[in-house]
Amino acid sequence: MIRFIGNIKKMKLYRHPGRIYDDLKAAGYEDGAPLKVQDLIPFDQYHYLGTEAVDSAIELLGINEKKHVIEIGSGIGGPARYIAAKTQCHVTAIEMQPDLNDIAEALTVRCALSKLVRHISADILEFDGSAGTFDAIVSWLAFLHISDRKALFEKCRGLLKSGGKIFIEDFCRKSALNREDEAILFEDTACSYLPAIGEYKKHLAQAGFYSIRVTDMSKKWASFVRGRQEKFNLNMSRYADIHGKEVADEMGDFYNKMACIFTRGNVGGVRIFAQREGGEK
Repeated sequence: MIRFIGNIKKMKLYRHPGRIYDDLKAAGYEDGAPLKVQDLIPFDQYHYLGTEAVDSAIELLGINEKKHVIEIGSGIGGPARYIAAKTQCHVTAIEMQPDLNDIAEALTVRCALSKLVRHISADILEFDGSAGTFDAIVSWLAFLHISDRKALFEKCRGLLKSGGKIFIEDFCRKSALNREDEAILFEDTACSYLPAIGEYKKHLAQAGFYSIRVTDMSKKWASFVRGRQEKFNLNMSRYADIHGKEVADEMGDFYNKMACIFTRGNVGGVRIFAQREGGEK
């Protein structure tokens, strides 16, 4: 079974991650100047609903300064920095794409958070972190790239301490996919396998997780991606002035396709909380 599919760089969201430096310059920040986490929030949260979603994870998982958290698929580091800055916990941020990881690390240095956030470029299925090290796992819109859910959730279970918790936000299948859905998922989101909610829960249970709680985010995410699409299209000329026409066209196409599949309704979103055995039931 394919674990990471090789076309992840076909995702237009990931083709030009250095665009954040152009965004910062346009916002008045000099190259290399110190930053605050709040300065980056408009640009470094690749997932849906921004820091609202991260705050939900902090609350559900009970993250505080005593916890050690691992983020799987950390992108350019937005959630990891936000969690560390807000709670003073330690975060290990795992990102398989080296260019995104390098940007994440550079921005974390500029935010003076390197003592709390450790960035590692690795395939999570091959990551050799010590077993039973982490109090919590967080992941936003990353598991959809990994089709081998058995290996993935067994890895997650192994990384957690007894009673450790996991928070996931991810795509799910709401109903039968049509050919356009399948093409967009594979070509534009690097997703070759999309489970239904029941299948997602089954995979977690089989890996040894319990207290599995699922929130259907489909309607909320559909509204978000449509709003993002409309806002981008209204401001596309300014975006092109900052990033160039090619990048603007690619991002516009990506946002339009995400709005399309969520509006059609065969693809949805889930927020999942679960716990490894050993905690209070």
